[in-house]
Amino acid sequence: MAGSRQETASAEPPEAHRQLARDSVRLAVVIGALGVVFGDIGTSPIYTLQTVFNPDDPHPVPVSTQNVYGVVSLVFWSVMIIVTVTYVLLAMRADNDGEGGIMALITLLRRWSSQRGKRAATVLAALGIFGASLFFGDSMITPAISVLSAVEGLKVVEPSLDEAVVPITAVIIVTLFLVQRRGTAAVGRVFGPVMIAWFLAIGACGVVGITEHPDILRALWPSYALSFLFGHFGTAFFSLAAVVLAVTGAEALYADMGHFGRRAITRAWLFLVFPACILSYLGQGALILDDPKNISSPFFLLVPDWGRWPMILLATAATVIASQAVITGAYSVTSQAAQLGYLPRLRIAHTSESTIGQIYVPWINWLLMVSVLTLVFAFRSSAALAFAFGMAVTGTITITTLLFFYVARAKWGTPKWLIGIGAGLLLFVDLLFVAANLTKLVHGAWLPLLIGLTTFTVMTTWQRGRSIVTAERARHEGPLPEFIDSLQSGAEPTRTVPGTAVFLNRGKETAPLALRANVEHNHVRHQQVVILSIETEPVPRVPADRRFTVDGLGFTDDGIVHVTARFGYMETPDVPATLAMLEPDDTEGPLDLDQASYFLSKIELRRGKAPTMAPWRKRLFIATSYITADAAEYFGLPGDRTVIMGSHIEV
Repeated sequence: MAGSRQETASAEPPEAHRQLARDSVRLAVVIGALGVVFGDIGTSPIYTLQTVFNPDDPHPVPVSTQNVYGVVSLVFWSVMIIVTVTYVLLAMRADNDGEGGIMALITLLRRWSSQRGKRAATVLAALGIFGASLFFGDSMITPAISVLSAVEGLKVVEPSLDEAVVPITAVIIVTLFLVQRRGTAAVGRVFGPVMIAWFLAIGACGVVGITEHPDILRALWPSYALSFLFGHFGTAFFSLAAVVLAVTGAEALYADMGHFGRRAITRAWLFLVFPACILSYLGQGALILDDPKNISSPFFLLVPDWGRWPMILLATAATVIASQAVITGAYSVTSQAAQLGYLPRLRIAHTSESTIGQIYVPWINWLLMVSVLTLVFAFRSSAALAFAFGMAVTGTITITTLLFFYVARAKWGTPKWLIGIGAGLLLFVDLLFVAANLTKLVHGAWLPLLIGLTTFTVMTTWQRGRSIVTAERARHEGPLPEFIDSLQSGAEPTRTVPGTAVFLNRGKETAPLALRANVEHNHVRHQQVVILSIETEPVPRVPADRRFTVDGLGFTDDGIVHVTARFGYMETPDVPATLAMLEPDDTEGPLDLDQASYFLSKIELRRGKAPTMAPWRKRLFIATSYITADAAEYFGLPGDRTVIMGSHIEV
C-alpha cells in the first residue's frame, strides 16, 4: 500500500507540469494574438466618438443627452453584432484548413462550387475578390488614420504643436516601412505586452469616466440604440458612417486565425479587448455628457493631466502595431492572390525561420509607403480620413457576411430558413452601414472604392490574360506524349549527354518550350530529364504525403519523368529542396541535383489583333507583367545553373 501511494504521488507532479506547460503555451498564444490581431480595432476608441460628433462633418450629430446615449448604444451593439456575432461566433467557424479571411472563403467557394450552383459561386467569388481588393485600400488608410489620430493627442497637451502633427506622422510612417525588410520576429515579442498595457489603460480611464457619470451605463440597453435609430432616423443614419469606425479591424480577427487559432482570438476578444473598448466608449460618452466641449478629443481628455504624455506615447505604439498588422496582412493577401493566379509572382522574402507567415514583399511595401504618405499629406487629419476608412470597412464586412452564409449552406447544409433569418438580419445591419457611408461619397468615401475597383480590375485582368497566354503557349508547345514518342522512335535524332536537366512546365499535357528547342535546334538531351509542374491548391499547405505525383510518361528506361509538385497558397515553392525529396526509383535513376541544369521558358508578351480582351486591358496585362518576379529566384533555382530560353506570344 505504501509503495502504491508512493507511485501515485510521484505520478502527479509530471501531469501537473504538463498541464502548466499547456496553459503557458495557451497564454503565450493569446498574448501573441493581442499583439497582432487587435491593433486596428483596439485603437478605434481614439477617433470613433470624436468623428461622430465632429462639428465639421457634413451631417453633424448635435450634442444632447439623448443623442449621446443613442450613439454610445449604437457603438456597443454594432460591435456586438458585427464583431462578436458575425466574426467571432460565425465566420471564424468557416476555416480553410485552419486559415481564415476573405481569401479563405474564396477558396472554399471554389471547392464547393462543383456541388452547388456554379454560376452563383463564380459571382460570389468575384465579389470576394473585390472584397480582397478593398482590403488593399484598408491597408493604405489604416496606417494613415491610426498614426495621425495618436499624434493628434499632442494638440490636447500642447496646442502649439498643431503644425507638427503631420511631419511627425510622416517620420513615424517612413520609419515603419523602412524596417519592414527586417521582419517582425524581433519586435513581435513585445507587441503583446504593449497591447495588454494599452487595453488595461483605456479600460481604466473608461472606468474613471463612468464613475463621474454612472448613468451612461444605461446605454448598454438596446432600446436606446433602437429609439435613436428609428426615432431620429435622419440624424442616426448619417452617424452610422462614423459609428462603423468602432468595428475597423474586424476582418483581421478572421484573417489572422491561421496564425493563432480561433480559441486564442476568441478568448482575447471576450475577456480583454471587448470589455476594454466598451469601457472606453462609455467613459468618453460620460465625459461628453459632463461637458459638450469635450467632443474635440474625448479619448485623450478622458485621461488625467498627469497621464496624457504617457498615453500619447502608448497610443502611438499601439497605432504602429495596428499599422504593422495590416501591412503584414497586405503582404499575405498579395502572396495568396499570386498563388491563386490573380496577381503576378512578386519577390517575397521570408523574414522568420520559425514563422512561415512572416513575409516581406518589397514591391507592395514601397507602394503602400508612397500611398500612405500621400494620404497623410492630402487629408492632414484623422477626421478627414474617417469616411474613407468607413467605406472600406463596411464593404469588406458585407462581402464576408454574404460569402459566409453561402459556404454555410453549401458546406454544412444549414437549413434555408435559418440562412434566410441569419443572413437577412446581419446583411440588413451591414447594408445600413454601407448606405450611410455612400452618403459620404464626395467627402472621402470614394477613395477606397477607387482603390478597390482599380485593384479588382488589375486582378481580374491578370487572371483573364494569364488564361489566354496559357492556352496560346500550349498551342506553341504541342502535346507532350507525341513529343516523347518522337524521341523514342528516332524521329527526332538526338545525342544523350550526361547530367540532369530540370524543365519547369505548366502541366504534363504539353512539351516544355525549352526542351523542344533543345532537341529540335541543338539535337541533344540530358541523361536524366525531369519535367516539373508546380500546382497551387486551394488550401494553405499541402501535407508531405500528397506533395508529389511521378509519371514515367509511358517509358520506364528513358530517364524522362514528369513530376507534379503540389503546394498550398501559403507556401513558397523551393524546387531544388523539393526534388531532393524524391527517391532514385521514382525518377528512373538518381538525380545529380548538385550539378543539375534548370531550364525556364521566358515569354515575351505582345499586343495582338485577336479580340481576346479590350485593347486597354491588353495594355494593362502587359504592363502588369513587368512587375513579375524573376522565376528563377521565386522557385529557388541556382542562378549559375539556370538557362532561360525566350519565346513570343500575342495577347
